[in-house]
Amino acid sequence: MKNITIRFENGDGKSALIDNPDTCPLCNNGIDPVFIYGYCSTKKIGQDDCLQVIYRCTKEKCQGLFVSYYRTLDPNCDRFIYIKSRPINKKDREFTDTIESISPNFCLIYNQAHSAEQDGLTEICGVGYRKSLEFLIKDYLISREPGRTEEIKKKFLGKCISEEIKNDNIKTMAKRAVWLGNDETHYLKRWEGKDLNDLKKLIDATLYWIGMEKLAEDIPLEMPEGQK
Repeated sequence: MKNITIRFENGDGKSALIDNPDTCPLCNNGIDPVFIYGYCSTKKIGQDDCLQVIYRCTKEKCQGLFVSYYRTLDPNCDRFIYIKSRPINKKDREFTDTIESISPNFCLIYNQAHSAEQDGLTEICGVGYRKSLEFLIKDYLISREPGRTEEIKKKFLGKCISEEIKNDNIKTMAKRAVWLGNDETHYLKRWEGKDLNDLKKLIDATLYWIGMEKLAEDIPLEMPEGQK
């Protein structure tokens, strides 16, 4: 916690305790930022932006200014809770060459959902992750049986997983990822103890096993028995 001086609508100032952000949203480096100015609106007590603090990044190559937002329920405005910093320099997630080659559309849709999540749009990004999963599974199946492309495209995702995927590890992870993905699209959630992070973990596990399957198929071809 740090003690800073904040200003109010009428120009008055007072000391308050806040948590400094430990990462610059512009360069994504860990920092102890320089405090520049803090403004608090007493009309916004209880809201996530009642205190807005301007900081400067201390990294030599950045030196950028950003705003951090704070919340308090304290009418005396003595202590604030850190919420977020903006603007952010969003970064796409990078995928392996194997996944990129199997389903470039998965990578595109996933990163659009990832962008929405970085903007704090957590109520809609899950739908995007669910859509990316459908493209991943169908493109994966099509890559294995290109002659059945149209049939696979039209098939329900659940049936694609249960009837078409032969690898038990991929099937197990993908099936559960779909369960959580469907929760993100429905009014009532079936899996109350699970959240967006669990969905992403299951997608990661699905990606891992697809990658391992491809590796297991490629290695014997690249390094055949009897050849040194």
